Order: sequence, then C-alpha cells, then structure tokens
Amino acid sequence: MSLATADPFRPPVPTTVAHPAPQVRLAARGLVKRFGATVALDGVDLDLADGESLAVMGPSGSGKSTLLHCLAGILAPDQGGVALRGRDVSSGSDRERSLLRRRHYGFVFQFGQLLSELPAVENVALPAMLLGTSRREATERARQWLASLGLAGMEGRRPGELSGGQAQRVAVARALITGPDVVFADEPTGALDQATGADVMRVLTEATRAAGASLVVVTHDESVAAWCSRRLVIVDGREVRGPLAGAR
Repeated sequence: MSLATADPFRPPVPTTVAHPAPQVRLAARGLVKRFGATVALDGVDLDLADGESLAVMGPSGSGKSTLLHCLAGILAPDQGGVALRGRDVSSGSDRERSLLRRRHYGFVFQFGQLLSELPAVENVALPAMLLGTSRREATERARQWLASLGLAGMEGRRPGELSGGQAQRVAVARALITGPDVVFADEPTGALDQATGADVMRVLTEATRAAGASLVVVTHDESVAAWCSRRLVIVDGREVRGPLAGAR
C-alpha cells in the first residue's frame, strides 16, 4: 500500500512551472455502507482530481460523513472500493488503513481536535514524528508551516490560549505537514462565526492548493461549499445530480 510522495515535509514554494492536466487522484466506485438495517451509502461513485476541492453536502443523516470516513479509510465499505492514485486502499486491514491515513491523508475537524496539553508547534509536528522524522526536523517544519499560515510567534501557545480561528489554522498546518495527497475537512467552520469561518476556508483552500493536495470538505453550509471548485450532494446515501450539485 506504500505510495510515494514528493518533498513531504516542506511548506509549498510558489512556482510558475506549467503543470500537466489534472489526473484522478482519489476514486470511489459503488460504495455501500450499512449500519444494521440502515443503508448509509447506497452505491456512491466519486472522482477527485489532482488539486481539486470538493464540497460534500447534504442534510443531517444523509451519509456525507460516512462517505468521508470510507474515502479516508476510517471505515471499510461493505461493497465497492476506493483507490488512491489507482491503487485499492479500501480492502486493507485496519493497520494498513491506519498507515494510509498517516502517510497520505490529512484531517481538519470541526473542533480541531488539537492536544490541549501540547503547544501549537508540537501539535503540528506530531504527525511528522509519527512517521519517523526527528523531533528537531519536525519542529522546524512545524514552525515554517505556522509562519506560512500567519501564526509566527504563537508556536508556544496551547490550544486554550488560541482563538477558534487560530486553532483551526494550527489544525490546517497539522494536516499539511506530512505532504498528504488528500486533506479531509469535516465541518471545519462549524464552531466558528461567519467571518472567522470564511477566513479559515480561505486559508484551507489556498494552503492545500499551494501544497498540491486535493481537498474534500463535508459541510451543510452553502457559504463554505462556495470555496470549493465542485460539489457532490448526498441524500439518503445517494448522489443527487442536477443544478443543486453543480459548482458555484
């Protein structure tokens, strides 16, 4: 399941070099997931291109978070499969899917899920250290990421000493430090006011694009979805096609 990544621990460097046409980075076919008698996903297909940002929308209980969990390897689908860069990643063991998440995926959650006892720089450095990077190297990379996201001078602050928007910027830096192929964001602005949420979405979309990562955002908020290049609307576990699912 090993997949190569380029320059995984450095913040993005602006470039004017032309890029090839986007290719499919993450693909899902016929995803079905049941919880007892409840069908949470009912045959969902999805293609996510290199560098693309996708908003997954739908009412509460529609299956959008279950879709994210299957795409991210948190859950194994009952039917269908998920492929990252053409390689099946949904049928592996729990351990293999855990390694996949560490090496190739980044995550931003609604409430950040930062470790309250660690300062910002250590929260960001931790994923890199879990992949074998030395503490010194990981900490230096974390400082670079925090600075690139406007948090220079706040490296020593713990989550409780940060505003909601600042904490989510730390979460974005943590998601990107390992150079992931895909970043998954589950209601990343749900705990923020509208202005702060817009700022976090700007940072999230700009940073993932600059880092060359693709982005999947689960949201019920139209203003959040507007930051993404495309939408997928899920209702009762199925994709809804038509104007509602189009990009803004």
